[in-house]
Amino acid sequence: MSESSDNLKAFPQRQPTNRRPRQRPDQKVVKKKVKVPIQPQRAAKQEVALTRFNPPITPSPVATGAQRSKSRVVMPTAVKPIPHVQRTIPAYSPMKLKTVRAQKQPSSKLARRVSRKTRLKPMARTLLYALRLLIVGVGIGAIVGTVLSILDPATRMPTNPAVQSNTSNVGTNQPQPTPNAAASLYLSQEITPLKEAVQNLAAANANLTPGVFLVDLDTGAYVDVNASTPFSSASTIKVPILIAFFQDVDTGKVRLDEMLTMEQDMVAGGSGDMRSQPVGTQFTALEVATRMSTISDNTATNMLIARLGGMEALNQRFQSWGLTNTAIRNPLPDLQGTNTTSPKELGNLMAMVNRGNFVSMRSRDLILDIMRRTERNHLLPSGLGSGARTYHKTGDIGTMLGDVGLIDIPTGKRYIAAVMVQRPHNDPAAEKLISSISRVAYQQFSQNSVPNNPTTTIPPTSYQNPVSNSPTPNPIGNTLPQGGNQTPFSTPQYFPSR
Repeated sequence: MSESSDNLKAFPQRQPTNRRPRQRPDQKVVKKKVKVPIQPQRAAKQEVALTRFNPPITPSPVATGAQRSKSRVVMPTAVKPIPHVQRTIPAYSPMKLKTVRAQKQPSSKLARRVSRKTRLKPMARTLLYALRLLIVGVGIGAIVGTVLSILDPATRMPTNPAVQSNTSNVGTNQPQPTPNAAASLYLSQEITPLKEAVQNLAAANANLTPGVFLVDLDTGAYVDVNASTPFSSASTIKVPILIAFFQDVDTGKVRLDEMLTMEQDMVAGGSGDMRSQPVGTQFTALEVATRMSTISDNTATNMLIARLGGMEALNQRFQSWGLTNTAIRNPLPDLQGTNTTSPKELGNLMAMVNRGNFVSMRSRDLILDIMRRTERNHLLPSGLGSGARTYHKTGDIGTMLGDVGLIDIPTGKRYIAAVMVQRPHNDPAAEKLISSISRVAYQQFSQNSVPNNPTTTIPPTSYQNPVSNSPTPNPIGNTLPQGGNQTPFSTPQYFPSR
């Protein structure tokens, strides 16, 4: 006890309700059965009265060897007991527990092993990043290249009409881009002996003014006598019209079995017999084109001009081909000779048809087959030897007589012959002059023949090529790209390409 214990009040020590009291050695432990309520309530705390002792408390003497008894706790007078508020414990309600499975974490040793295996060296990490960048770059480049190729107008406008036949250009009336016919034929050197022979024949007929263009398609050797001079075309204008028709067939604008109606303003006199049919008669497009060329029917020509868009549309197409002297100014028969062309432009057109640059090879075979069946064979064919074949078209009005075509001779050579003669009205000497020029040309080209190569025959198609039975050399060389249509001729070149 401390010295200030005189002024303290005795405060009995309260044992907690839920603690077992201490057991003294001299007391016997008696076990009592205590019933625990289901819902125990906290007993109310009782206030303990504090008694003040007036006399000072002195400690009792303790005998020697005896144990001092434990003193009770004494509270100072100023301390008041803490009031306790009785609270009720809420009734027990069982809670629903949710079982969650915890994932097992890998042990530290296993995690350490995995981290060591997946850890990359700096050099390997750099190579990996470089590889990823390369893959991304290639992908972006492919996408950009595809977009640019789609947007490039050059890929959407092929330069060869044969390629255009595979596109959907149906319904357009604009002339399609075509190789330049005026610059398509390469000429190596002029054949002086043949030119002199032609000039001598022309000098013997002073009233006649010939225009002559002869080309050896094997060597590029040629003869040019007034070949660039424009002449009245007469029916030779039907050659570019026939080519334009098959161009539209290739592009899908015209069908060969399409029915064309003969109208009153299309009926024309002169050559042909379609004019004898009643107005409103229908013909297939192929029949109209065939009659225009084989019997030179003027009514069929006017029907075809109307179907191809008219004279102005055809003139624009001729200009796109590079033809400056070829133009249609009046419907056929054009006895006044206002429609014009030149021997050189007609010869270049035939060279382009021969190569398959203007039209597809299928249309090329049809054109040559139609021109082979020309009924008037008194001009160029009359000067040829036996076994020669001619694919040609004649023209005849009072002031002009002409013939143009491709000629195959038995030796395997093919050459171009375009002869136009300006004459006095219906002078028969013009017919003899053209026949004589054809004869001297045939003799010259027969001497300069090339060996016959049986491997250069034209393969058969759905339309039999009229020259498939005779091997034919390469005509003009690779002066222009072939596009999608390959020429069937494959003999070696005898002159350099330009």
